[in-house]
Amino acid sequence: MQDALDDIEFLALSENRVDVLRLLAGNHHTRSELAAATGASQATLGRILGDFEERSWIERTRGGYVATATGALVATGVIDLLSILDTERNLRPIVEYLPTGAMDFDLRHLADARITTPSQTRPNAPIKRLLDLIADADEVRAFSHAFNEQSLTAVQERTGAGEQTFQGVFSRSAIKALAEDSILRERLLALLSADGVEIRICDAEIPLAVTVVDDIVYLLVRDDDGILQASIDTDEQAVRDWADATFERHWDAATPLCRGDFSG
Repeated sequence: MQDALDDIEFLALSENRVDVLRLLAGNHHTRSELAAATGASQATLGRILGDFEERSWIERTRGGYVATATGALVATGVIDLLSILDTERNLRPIVEYLPTGAMDFDLRHLADARITTPSQTRPNAPIKRLLDLIADADEVRAFSHAFNEQSLTAVQERTGAGEQTFQGVFSRSAIKALAEDSILRERLLALLSADGVEIRICDAEIPLAVTVVDDIVYLLVRDDDGILQASIDTDEQAVRDWADATFERHWDAATPLCRGDFSG
């Protein structure tokens, strides 16, 4: 174990070492090519290449240098570790609020996700991000324990104008909350009557608030008191596949919304 930790430390102490090993795991490179790609000096490259040869991570060829099978294995592991740590740092500020029990996909797929958090000057920033996405979307699908007023209004206006289709499956509590407000009830009725709109209601509570806007998956993150903490959105295919499958599961378990479900 200690030898492995020593090698991890050896790589971690130099970004150039990681870059060189990554490059050589991909293809043959000369020292000049490595210098141009990394910005490292020839002296530095000489030390790095020597250290790598001692570990049998690289070998010399007529094309310069290339990673050995074990060197490529190390490079893959280091790249994976860096990706995991980048993802962790991205999610660290909101990890305590993530509904990870219901997010059954590899969190590494959120490495490049956009995280939007409220601030003193923009307390509604996460919702504003969703509204911006909805404003340009042709297709919106949602499964959620809530349907906030702003999203409802944005979708109703776009579908009413024939510019968007909408499918939504919501917990009964979400529909009940809208039904208790006369203005929101009328807006929901207007949405339900628009072409290209299907809404279903689910008796079981839906533990997430997810909207799929064209190819983007958008997730609202709240704390235990229901206070909005952040939003996450990504176009990563694996997350989209998860969202589509989860939507279909809730959709199949739900029943079509009718006027009796929210009439006063």
